[in-house]
Amino acid sequence: MDVHTKEQRSYNMSRIRSKNTKPEKLMFKLLGEKGYKFKKHYPIAGQPDIAFPKFKIAIFIDGEFWHGKGFNKLKDHLSPFWIEKISQNIKRDKKINRVLSKKGWKVLHFWGKDLMKDPQYALNQLIKIAPL
Repeated sequence: MDVHTKEQRSYNMSRIRSKNTKPEKLMFKLLGEKGYKFKKHYPIAGQPDIAFPKFKIAIFIDGEFWHGKGFNKLKDHLSPFWIEKISQNIKRDKKINRVLSKKGWKVLHFWGKDLMKDPQYALNQLIKIAPL
């Protein structure tokens, strides 16, 4: 049972960003400062937040709730609606990884909060797979 009215819930959901989130902006800034050339929200399967088309690298910066971090522990406390929604998001993410991998792309995922705490880790992971 939702504690908000349908209108309140709709308004709250409309405020949630899917592009240009704080973790994404941080990563854009760091990559730009290092002189890396990249594309934002590149138009391929899954529309990665950051892409290096020349090197076929796709980076997704995932929100913990929406993409199911700790989902097995969390789902005991969620309504059936959210369990289904997040389960479908997880399945979609896996499918996108397979599609991109089959097309020769290397795919990286970072949790938004982890990236905010330690952005250098993400940069190091990127450099490991393609010294840009």
